[in-house]
Amino acid sequence: MQITVKTRNIELTDALNDFVHDKFSKLERQAEGVKEILVTLSVEKLEQKAEAVVQVVGDTYHTEAVGDDLYAAVDVLLDKVVRLIVKHKEKLQK
Repeated sequence: MQITVKTRNIELTDALNDFVHDKFSKLERQAEGVKEILVTLSVEKLEQKAEAVVQVVGDTYHTEAVGDDLYAAVDVLLDKVVRLIVKHKEKLQK
């Protein structure tokens, strides 16, 4: 599984990059069908936003989360991505 981090309107720090990679690398255990995850972090006025494009076998999903800071937004985003992967697995089993 490949994890790519991009930014919009901010500079990507090593700490933020490591945080995203650490969080999303935990998905490898439960996400066999995930090919790639593209995480985009952005700041728009007072809004800290994290978006993810998840490519799985046969489908592509997009989700986003907003938080008080980017770390909180990434945590919420991770929860949403986990839910997407679980729904995708259930869809494949039917």
